[in-house]
Formats: sequence, C-alpha cells, structure tokens
Amino acid sequence: MRTMNHWKTAKTWAALAVLPMVIAVAAAATLPKDADKAKRSEVTNYAKSLSQAFREAANDVQDSVVLIKADPVMPVKWNDRGEAPKGQMPPNPFEGTPFGNMPELKRFFEQIPQTPQMPGHPHGGRGGIGTGVIIDAKGVILTNNHVVEGRNDVTVRLHDGREFKATEIETDPNTDLAIVRIEGAKDLKPAKLGNSDLVEVGDWVLALGHPFGLEGTLTSGIVSAKGRGIGMPARATFIQTDAAINPGNSGGPLINLDGEVIGINTAISSSSGGNQGVGFAIPVNLVKWVSEELMDDGVVQRAQLGVMIQPMTHELASQFGLENKDGVAVTDVLDDLPAAKAGVKAGDVILEYDGQKVSTPRELQAVVERSKIGAKHDMKVWRDGKHETLQVVPRESDEKADAKASTKTERANPSRFEELGLEVETLTAEIAEHLNVNAKHGVVISDVLAGSPADRAGLESGMVIVEAGRKPVKSVADLKTAVEAAKDGGLLLLVRSEQGARFLVLKSDA
Repeated sequence: MRTMNHWKTAKTWAALAVLPMVIAVAAAATLPKDADKAKRSEVTNYAKSLSQAFREAANDVQDSVVLIKADPVMPVKWNDRGEAPKGQMPPNPFEGTPFGNMPELKRFFEQIPQTPQMPGHPHGGRGGIGTGVIIDAKGVILTNNHVVEGRNDVTVRLHDGREFKATEIETDPNTDLAIVRIEGAKDLKPAKLGNSDLVEVGDWVLALGHPFGLEGTLTSGIVSAKGRGIGMPARATFIQTDAAINPGNSGGPLINLDGEVIGINTAISSSSGGNQGVGFAIPVNLVKWVSEELMDDGVVQRAQLGVMIQPMTHELASQFGLENKDGVAVTDVLDDLPAAKAGVKAGDVILEYDGQKVSTPRELQAVVERSKIGAKHDMKVWRDGKHETLQVVPRESDEKADAKASTKTERANPSRFEELGLEVETLTAEIAEHLNVNAKHGVVISDVLAGSPADRAGLESGMVIVEAGRKPVKSVADLKTAVEAAKDGGLLLLVRSEQGARFLVLKSDA
C-alpha cells in the first residue's frame, strides 16, 4: 500500500510537472494566430481610414468639378467606312501653342477620336472633352487654355447634369490657364483653394476629372516631385504626380486629403498618349494669381526687371566665392530697364527678391512677375564677395521679341591657346554686327578643338568672351593674362552670343 501510494504520488507530481508545459505549448500554438489576426485587423482599419479620407476629400470637391465640351474648330465628314478622308481632319491642335514643339509631352485636350455619324444621330461625332473647376459662385470656372482655345462653342456641364453655354472666356497661354464664365446657374459650389507651397513630395493627392469623357472619375497617387520645369508652358513650374491622368483630365483639380485644390492637371509625359505614371499640375498659388488677373483685367500683367540670367552650379558658386549654389547669376543687364536703373551688374548673383530666396531662374521669374508693377522691391545680391541690397522698380513686361537671324562672318589673324583647344581674335564692331552679338569689347572664338578643355566647358565658335576672371577682356592679350593667372582651379568666363550671355568655367588639363 505504501508502495502503491508512493507510486500514485509520484505519478501525480509528474503530471503536475508536465501540465505547465502543455499549457505553454497550447498558448504558443494559439498566440501567433491571434497576433496575426490583430495585425490584419490593424492594417485593415488603416486601409479603411485611408479610403474614408479619400471619400471625404472627393465629396468636398466633386460638386465643383465640371465637364467642358467644345465643338471642333472645323467639322469632319466621314465616308461609308467610318474613316475621315485625307485633308479633312482638324488642324494640328498643338500648332501655335506652348506644346507645339514638344511631341513627347502630350496635351490633355487632344481631340477625342471622332466617331462615324450614326443614323438618326443629330450631331455626328463628338467634340473635345475637358474638365474645369468652379472657383466663384457667380459662375467663374477655371480650366486649361488648351481646353477652350480656338473652339467655336463651349458648353459647361455641372455635376448635377445642368448645362450652360460659356458667355465669356479669358485665357493666358503663357501658363495654359483660362477662366470660363457662365450665367444663370444657381447654387454653385466653389472649390476650396489650398496652398501649394505647403505641398511636399510623398503627400497623397487625388485627381478628379473626365478622362476620355468618363465623367466623375477619381484617381489617387502621391506628389512625386515639385518645381518641375518641363519647358511648357513658358511661365509655369509643375507639381509632378503619379495619380493617373489622361486626356480629358485637363483643367481638372488635383486635391489634397483635406479636399483643397493644390493644382490644376495640365500635362502628361507619355509615349502612348495615356497615363504612364508621370503627370503634371500647375501649382494652385500660381493659379490664384493668374485667375485673379484674368477676372479683374482680362489679361495677365507681368512685371519685368530686364536681366539675362542663368542657374548657378557648384563650379560657378566657387568662382563667385559662394559656399553653395543658391541664387541666380546675372549674365547681362538690358539698357534702360528697371535692373539697369537700380544698378544691377552682370556678374551679380541674385539671392533674394522681396524677402523670398531664389535658387533657380524660374523661381526668380515667378516672384518677379507677380510683384507689384511700379513699386519698390528689395533685391539682395552677392557682388564682389559681399552682400548688397538694391531697390528695383519693375515695369510691365513686353513679351514681344524680334526674331534674330544668325549670320556667319570671316575670321582673320586668329590666336591659339593650344593647351585649351581654343582659337580667338579680337572683336571689332563689324564682327559684332555680323554675329548679331551685343558686345562692345571682347575676343571672338573662331575655333574650338573637339574634346578639348574649351569644348568641355561649353565654348563654341561665334561666342564672344567679354570677361575672364571677373575682369574685362578687350584683347587677346587680356585673355592670355587671365589664363596665366588662373594657375589652379578654373577660369570664370562671361561669354555672349546672339542667344544672350552666360557664365562658363574653363579648366585646363594641366
């Protein structure tokens, strides 16, 4: 009995010892499943909250988004096979616009493919379709210039289906923006315009519009770049986004998650004409200024300084004695214009205008153009190793420019800089006239050896070197002195051509 009792006691204790292990194994088997489930629930809730944010932002703006229909400039007649005979297609819509010479950047308002006239259909095919956004309850709608430019008849369809004929259209081709006015429309809801200066790369954005005529389309993405200059239109930099944008989205809003318009969708970079993940929107801060100008005066009045400028590089900054490449280099100052009257000189580096720092020519151009014409504005420059503040009074811009024809001229008695691969001669008034170069002194480049230091610096035949090492060059001897003085590092050159003036840095292989 004792032995039996002892045995029972031993088994009992053994069972009790094993029990925590069993419980631990069971817990280990169930915990991961519960943890995974909790994690999935957390991720799902996050996705749902993001979807909710998208819905709320879109709901804030969708009543302000309109469809814009525009009749073709000229009708197209179709044959029995549904084809347009040669010579009867509408003229190239790109010609005469900022987009005309950039085939790789497709305009949104490309003509929607025409359809054959169906039996009993009163209108034949369709015209073009674009997007707009209401910015004033009195009937002011913002869109792209290329959506309405040159169109015979423009109709605005509101979100609730009501349609109105445009009674007035004001355009600014330089930014590809336009305002369309309608009358008699009640209960219009203007969109809330945000602040594009606060937009950051990586922010979620939504694009609303009517791509391919598909009304009420919403796409999402992020801001993939800011301040993007794509060459057109001439007076705008862009917010780049990967939100899907297609033909028909033109003039529609790009919004943030607060339901605020932060840009107007304008262009895409595409080899197919459709979305490839790179779209461009005009920042709303520029849009505000342009639309106010158009509503007030019907035209956009831009201020002008009268300088030729170029972007800074690390090499140029080093030559100017700057620690970084912020600012914009002045390469030429035009006579009798505000900059010249304020004492601006070629070789100045403009760092700030009206208290706003500028890092690129486009930034300077943007802040100057929007400044008050006829008023004094402080401009901070870097000159000869120190800061100076000048006061400029911009005038209204004159955007008319005479075309310049290039003229070749004979060269005589050139001098060579063998180690630089450069051949020059002293400038004369006759040569300057033939070259159509605004220079009263300097040396003309007559030849540049391929692959030489001069070639790598960007020097070309026909350029006139007017400064070397920040000193005037009036003869070949002056250039030689400057080259010999630049023993280490590069030689800063100011050159002029019929295209204008620019700074270059020339480095010898030695």
